[in-house]
Amino acid sequence: MLLAFSLSASSLAVGLAACDAGSAPTPGDDAATAITGCTPANGVLPANAPDGYYVNGNTVCTLDGKAHLFHGVDRPSLEWDPDGNQLSADDLVAMASWHANVVRVALNQDFWLSGSPQRSATYAARVDSMVQWAEAAGLDVILDLHWSDRGDFAVKPGQQPMADAHSIQFWQEVAARYKGDGRVLFELYNEPHDVPPAVWLSGGKGGQADYAAAGMQQLHDAVRGVGAENLIIVGGLNWAFDLSHVADYPVQGHNILYATHPYNNSADRQPARWSGSFGYLTKTAPVIVTEFGDGSGSCSAAWDQQLIAYADTHHVSWTAWAWWSGDCKFPSLLTDWKGGTTKEGDVVKAALLGYADPAPTRAPADAGADAAGE
Repeated sequence: MLLAFSLSASSLAVGLAACDAGSAPTPGDDAATAITGCTPANGVLPANAPDGYYVNGNTVCTLDGKAHLFHGVDRPSLEWDPDGNQLSADDLVAMASWHANVVRVALNQDFWLSGSPQRSATYAARVDSMVQWAEAAGLDVILDLHWSDRGDFAVKPGQQPMADAHSIQFWQEVAARYKGDGRVLFELYNEPHDVPPAVWLSGGKGGQADYAAAGMQQLHDAVRGVGAENLIIVGGLNWAFDLSHVADYPVQGHNILYATHPYNNSADRQPARWSGSFGYLTKTAPVIVTEFGDGSGSCSAAWDQQLIAYADTHHVSWTAWAWWSGDCKFPSLLTDWKGGTTKEGDVVKAALLGYADPAPTRAPADAGADAAGE
């Protein structure tokens, strides 16, 4: 959130993102989405990380061939504090008590990378703990690169228009650390904005990226280059809301989901725009809403109800912003750390309790076991 405050051989060539201009549905087509299912075209199990998932068409699949949707919450604080705030194993157990099956954890590349003056020697271990606590509670984990530095350690980390060279290094290291754990998903960059689609995809300078931006293709390739087959999540433009350009600028690869952030904070994100911005893409690729909320300060839960209903109709996964004690302007799901809920929290909790899609039962992995020297 903007805190202003294995595939078949043919599929591998283009991955799930084979939604080029000729094959993608027309934006504006808002019929209910039918899923591709989990039977690979050639009968060969697609590439996957251990105990993880694979993508077949528009469907995320478990290794035993069952369609799967992710439903959960976002957990901020490790983007602004290397120790996080109010993080504990009990915090993850509380999420699981709502029947969440995934938690999205926001990260800061400068806390992770050697050479950064912001680096914390205990940050990677803290991330490991979050992964271990989550998996012990039955949750999968989305590691989200939330804050970056324009490729310059002299720049105070924060939300930037696009990723950078340091982001490539970050994903090489993070992917190497967790490639043995398919329960960990990688969201390559939080809320790209104000760059042309070509820069979003391939990097370079353009729009508000007056530095050498790293594109989504480069970030994807950094993950795959270290041998990680974990699911990858790619956020759209306009602060991750808009995926309309993916029809012409797909990321080439496999095991990819596309992310959108529908907030009720501007005229161009209203429900009438959902089909053309991201709903159309659900016909050919998995889509996940990795942030949503009212965001207008109205403290109404109507937005969340409408978004969740839309997601259910289109087989869209989601994680709600945010598992945080605060007010509706954030927007927060919790009123306190003892379990009190906001109006939006009530709606999200009720929706989660209504699903029957827990993460597959697996033994918790040894997070970080693939890190060099560990």
